[in-house]
Amino acid sequence: MSIDLKDHIREVPDYPKPGILFYDISTLLAHAEAWNETIERLAVIIEKEKPDVLAGIESRGFLLAAPLAMRLGLGFIMVRKKGKLPGKTVSYTYDLEYGSDTIEIQEDAIKPGQRVVLLDDLLATGGTMEAAVALLGKTGADVRMAACIIELNFLKARERFNDLPITTLIQYDD
Repeated sequence: MSIDLKDHIREVPDYPKPGILFYDISTLLAHAEAWNETIERLAVIIEKEKPDVLAGIESRGFLLAAPLAMRLGLGFIMVRKKGKLPGKTVSYTYDLEYGSDTIEIQEDAIKPGQRVVLLDDLLATGGTMEAAVALLGKTGADVRMAACIIELNFLKARERFNDLPITTLIQYDD
């Protein structure tokens, strides 16, 4: 019997601000069987791309990328907000609705040509994921695909990605 992962996502209205419905994966993480099923489903999909390394977007993307990297016998790299990584970094600044943000990876985290799968918990507008793909591209990485637990279809993030396959396990249409 297959687990319906959507049953393990908590909906939190008006978080982080009024009018927003937040899809909380904390309840999924707390349910061992559902969490294991999540990792296994993603592992089956990701291993087909034969990645050399997995990249997780701060911070909930780390929760996916780290156990998946262990499960698949791969390395894991962190895509972090500016100033959070030691040593030399490669950065990418991108526009937000109001202002901008910068993400970084360590300069020696990826070798040119390495196959990378990018992970995050949620695909909403796609802005951070698009920036992470661009950042990884600056290093010469070959980003093979992106994967998330949840996708908010009504925000149409996929329209930002012409050639990048994106896999999500749970979709919300409104």
